[in-house]
Amino acid sequence: EVKLVESGGGSVEPGGSMQLSCTVAGSYPGNRYIRSNCVTWFRQEPGKRREAVAALATSGRASYSDAVKGRFTISKNGAQSELYLRMNNLKSEDTAVYYCAAMGPSSCGVPADPDTFGLWGQGTQVTVSS
Repeated sequence: EVKLVESGGGSVEPGGSMQLSCTVAGSYPGNRYIRSNCVTWFRQEPGKRREAVAALATSGRASYSDAVKGRFTISKNGAQSELYLRMNNLKSEDTAVYYCAAMGPSSCGVPADPDTFGLWGQGTQVTVSS
């Protein structure tokens, strides 16, 4: 079964930076799922709704939630086999489990409904605390 795998989470102090990565694992090891789909980073705190924070369309257009705009950057590697989320000037409010997800290329952006995404990673915890 094809799935996404996130890595790079951990603990950081407010004002710090962190980069998350997302790769594809499973029976189709190529880069098609990241290259050919709308790829989006979501985050979720316990008991709260999962919210999209950054999306990258196949056109290369990136969009961000108001909460992270100007601080986070979504990107891919050159081979389009890996998705990244660069997070700068982190705040305590950024503490959450971060997920990468993919769906078809239509209507790619933020905000986004997580129910429309069919491919997910397991999540990686980001904790911002002094």
